[in-house]
Amino acid sequence: MKTFVPTAPAYEDRRWAVVDAADKPLGRLAVAVANALRGKDTRVFDPGVDTGVFVVVTNAAKVRLTGRKDTQKTYQTYSGHRGGQKTITVATMRERHPDRIIRLAVWGMLPKNNLSKKAMTRLKVYAGAEHPHAAQKPAALA
Repeated sequence: MKTFVPTAPAYEDRRWAVVDAADKPLGRLAVAVANALRGKDTRVFDPGVDTGVFVVVTNAAKVRLTGRKDTQKTYQTYSGHRGGQKTITVATMRERHPDRIIRLAVWGMLPKNNLSKKAMTRLKVYAGAEHPHAAQKPAALA
């Protein structure tokens, strides 16, 4: 019996999926989006072949965090220079850049390789309910 290996040119015409993040827990949303970006929800999944879909996430500003994570959870960046470490809470991040909360959560769920970097380019996150991808006719993510 031969082993089936999907090839990349067969998946150039990718489908689009849309997810409404309003009142959904951040971690569960990030897992569903990361699996769709990798293509784990397809029957031809192969970890070495990019078979994922485009994912549009709307209402990123309304994503739900449990407990006291709005004030206790922090994101850190470091420039490499002395005194260049910055810490920001989720509440501040939600005010300034609500899309980055979901982007960072999804990035944490993906393996760190070249396929994941390419998959992150297919993730489109918007703070409100409107998005400019209606022409692609995105279906709801299962």
